[in-house]
This record gives sequence, structure tokens and C-alpha cells, in this order.
Amino acid sequence: MDSQTLDVVVIGAGQAGLAAGRFLKEAGVEFTILEKSGRVGDVWRNRWDSLRLFTPARYCALPGLKFPAAGGSFPVKDAVADYLTAYAARFELPVRTGVRVLAVRRVDDAFELQTSAGELRARSVIATPGANSTPFVPAAGQALDPSIHQLHSNEYRGPSELPAGAVMVVGAGTSGVEISLELAQSRPAGSVYLAGKPTRHIPDAVFRFAGPLYWRLVNSLLTLDTKPGRKVAAGFHKQGAPLIRVSVKDAERAGVVRLPRLQGAGDVPAEVRTIIWATGYRPAFDWIEGLPLDADGWPATKRGVVPELPGLYFVGMPFQYALTSGLIGGVGRDAKYVVDYLLGRHSALTSANAEKTLRNS
Repeated sequence: MDSQTLDVVVIGAGQAGLAAGRFLKEAGVEFTILEKSGRVGDVWRNRWDSLRLFTPARYCALPGLKFPAAGGSFPVKDAVADYLTAYAARFELPVRTGVRVLAVRRVDDAFELQTSAGELRARSVIATPGANSTPFVPAAGQALDPSIHQLHSNEYRGPSELPAGAVMVVGAGTSGVEISLELAQSRPAGSVYLAGKPTRHIPDAVFRFAGPLYWRLVNSLLTLDTKPGRKVAAGFHKQGAPLIRVSVKDAERAGVVRLPRLQGAGDVPAEVRTIIWATGYRPAFDWIEGLPLDADGWPATKRGVVPELPGLYFVGMPFQYALTSGLIGGVGRDAKYVVDYLLGRHSALTSANAEKTLRNS
């Protein structure tokens, strides 16, 4: 990779990076998208085998391309990966795969990016970290019997890869409930445990009978511009996303044994041979020099704009602007806002430089 100065570098070719790329392409900006995986969509391909989206397909389209599935269906992970691959190809987005960004720092009026393929400079950077940054495992895991097999949910692929014996899933969010349900179908009754306080559950009927109305509610009302939205945003990172398509009652009906929140190693049933930590992720942004963070460790931005580091932007963060900001169907609005802001800043800088040149001539 050469050290030319591009207008924009987008970090990540997931849904957020591709949406931003589409708007940049429309504007005729010189940019590239750097993706650490070998293919667009591999982040989805590498998740557990039976994973499906938690929102219906009709709400899972990026700007300009409908998701190719029945509106009320919940697409499987590989279909999502293929959709992202098709999106990048459809809009001819300049994605460089297999390139990991190691560090970003502002130097003068541009940014230097250290990557696995060398150094790159850009006038602006759009980072798209998503919600799944660094897998989180509670300290209680270190005190467990070494004979207990432990893995985070991001390492889980399917029941057949786990050792024989009882399994305990820690974390009653959507991922934890989904995994416990799958395990219960292939294990003896009473041998699958689910520990934790569940998040709120949105009944299937809400999507079946009031889907469009519900989507308008979460996408338009629950934003940082409204009082209800700010109230939800205030505790979003601590409470987690609501349960959609599955519920704790589904798990109980399937024979999953419910347990309270895990407080320590003594709370683990003696027969448990495997623990799956469905305990979410923690943000990690020490690779961006001088980045201000909020109380939860996420970048402190104004709708994705970082005032302290002019030219640095984010797209795709949880509740960046709305409850839907981290979803495929909601990320386009944030991407457009950030790209429009970026273009306005570039235009202002270009005009200022032209004016300075005229004064000095």
C-alpha cells in the first residue's frame, strides 16, 4: 500500500462501511474501504451456524438495494454475508480486503493510518467498529475449575463442537437465549442451563401485526433528538438490546433450566462441563490516538462527528443516533449524515485554501 493522501479512508466493510461507501461514491470522493477479513461479509459467515437476524428482512436493507428475502422472514447469517458482498459489487465500492488498521493518529491537517499493508494518509477517516468490538468474559471465569471448557459466544459454532455433558450459557440476551434453545434440542432434558437476567422481550405479534408502525417508532421516535429516545439511550449499553423473535419462555418450554445472574464460581452447577459466555462485548479504541471516550468507553461524538479530532467520524455504533443505529436497516441514515457533514467540511476547507492562495498570489 502506498502513502498517497486520499480524501477518505473507511475502516471496515460491514454494513456501516458499505453504506458510507455508497454515499461517498455518489459524491465522487476519492476513497478506499479497508476490511481486515478476507472477504466482504466474513464477519457474518464466521458466527454460529444457525444464527438468524433478529429483525425481519423488510427492515434489513442498506440504501439502494432491497434485501432479497420475504419481508417477514428472518435471514440466516450467510444470506446477510452474501447480501453485503453483492452490495459492494453492485455499487462498485473500492474495498481492500485482508488489510487490518493498527493505529490512527492525526498529523497536521490529515490522518496517518498504520495498517498491516503499510502506511496510508487520508484527509478524513470514517471508522465503523460495530457493536462487537472485544469479547467480554467476567472475572468469575478465571476462578472456575480448569476442567470446565469455556468459550465466548463469538467462538461458538454449533452443538456438535462442544464436549459431552451439561452446558451453562451465561447471559440471557438474544444470543444467549438463541444458543440455549439450540443446545436444548440436541442434549438431554435438564442438561442446559441459562443464567442471567433477561432483557426486555418484544412479542412476535408486534412485528406481525404492527411491524411498520413499530419500526417507525424505534427508528424515528427513539432517537437522541427526543426525550423518550434519550431516556432509552442513557441505559442502553448496560441493559442490552431487547429480545426479538425468541424469549426466555421459549427456552423454558424447550427444557432449558433457568438460573439467576452468575455471581461467582460457586453458582455453577456441579455437572456443568462447558460454559458459553454470552456476555457481550466491550469497546476498545486505544488504537486511535487522542480519541475522547464517553463514560461507557465509546467514542464521544455528535451523531458520529468527533469535534476534538476534525475529520474523524464514526458510523454503526450502538445508539449512535437512534435505537436502530447498529442495525442494517438503520445504519444508512447515520452514514448519510456523516458523509454529508464530511462533504461540507471538505468544501469549506477547499474554499478556505483557494481564498488563501489568492491572497498570497
